[in-house]
Amino acid sequence: MTTAPRVVIVGASVGGVTAAETLRQEGFSGEIVLIGEERHRPYLRPPLSKQVLLGEWEPDQASMHTPAQADELDMDLRTSCEALGLDVGARVVHTSQGDVPYDELIIATGSEPRRHPLVPQALVLRTMDDSLALRDGLRAAHRVGVIGAGVLGSEIASAARKYGVDTLLVGRSALLTFGGVGALLSSRLIRLHQENGVELALGSDIVGSEAIRGGTSILLASGRTEPVDLVVSMIGATPRTQWLDSSTLRIADGVLCDAVGQAAPGISAVGDVAAWEDPFTGKPARVEHQSNAIEQAVAVAVRIVHGEPGTQPAPFFWSEIHGTRIQAYGWFDPVRPLISAENTDGESAGPDTAAVLLSQDAGQVRGVVGWNAPPREFRSARAAVIQAPALAPS
Repeated sequence: MTTAPRVVIVGASVGGVTAAETLRQEGFSGEIVLIGEERHRPYLRPPLSKQVLLGEWEPDQASMHTPAQADELDMDLRTSCEALGLDVGARVVHTSQGDVPYDELIIATGSEPRRHPLVPQALVLRTMDDSLALRDGLRAAHRVGVIGAGVLGSEIASAARKYGVDTLLVGRSALLTFGGVGALLSSRLIRLHQENGVELALGSDIVGSEAIRGGTSILLASGRTEPVDLVVSMIGATPRTQWLDSSTLRIADGVLCDAVGQAAPGISAVGDVAAWEDPFTGKPARVEHQSNAIEQAVAVAVRIVHGEPGTQPAPFFWSEIHGTRIQAYGWFDPVRPLISAENTDGESAGPDTAAVLLSQDAGQVRGVVGWNAPPREFRSARAAVIQAPALAPS
């Protein structure tokens, strides 16, 4: 077993915490330092747009550990600690609480929401405090405007309708997207929103906004003005790499890594901030979902402890929109339409119809989508997905 004396993890995210847990489970006995920018102890982020936003959970229910469980990990957790820079040669992380030397570094700083330049008053959702502010806003609103045609935009629109709020979903694209599946589910998602009372303004550019009494007026390129009590911006996220600008790491859309998550000798990255090399295409790709962060963190921790590169995990992500559970596993080509596992036109069915949809390439299943699918059927379809080859670090 290879044992580094000190592993420093920057980012108290699910990826960061999972890496710490896996290190201990695999027998790592050295020091673990977990650096988190927020004042809160580590918590799960998916509930922020689901249970916490809907008022079904209080903030402490999203915590990853009880204090006793955290103590069992025997790690040095530093909250309210901002990473300011990285000296790769000296193996030191510069933070707001001083320099932290490392033997192995895991970067797990995630991503942050983009803010709409023409609607600066729009709320965003990344942190626990954001979720609580948005929850309060939805409870008081009569009409909400959600900007963004991605999965988070759909989740916020779904939450607003559950509160009984009139909801307008504005998207610059004419299509709705779902994580790594892209726009392949667009027609189903559009019907799902329409059947649940969401007003759609897709293919609409926002050209301005102004404050009005009690809310905001959104101006669309078509000339329409849309008054809303509350506006939420969900127009994508940017990997949190600013603190690495002066480092020698390769940064593009995230920290560029090889196929096993290594960005440089002794440095790995996991989760939303990490662009791992796709073992099939050789191109870097980020996957913004908790399950991916967890599986990447496990793979990196095992590699650090045992020196085994393993296999790149297949991306898995899910959401629940208007009560419909949508799951996606594997890799999806935007130019290859999904086909039904029953060899029928999966897109012709209504949004309430359960279906298992496949993405195929040369007869091989690369990805699978479950749309309200029975668990057994989805598990069976997942088993057919071709896995990435085991690769050694570059």
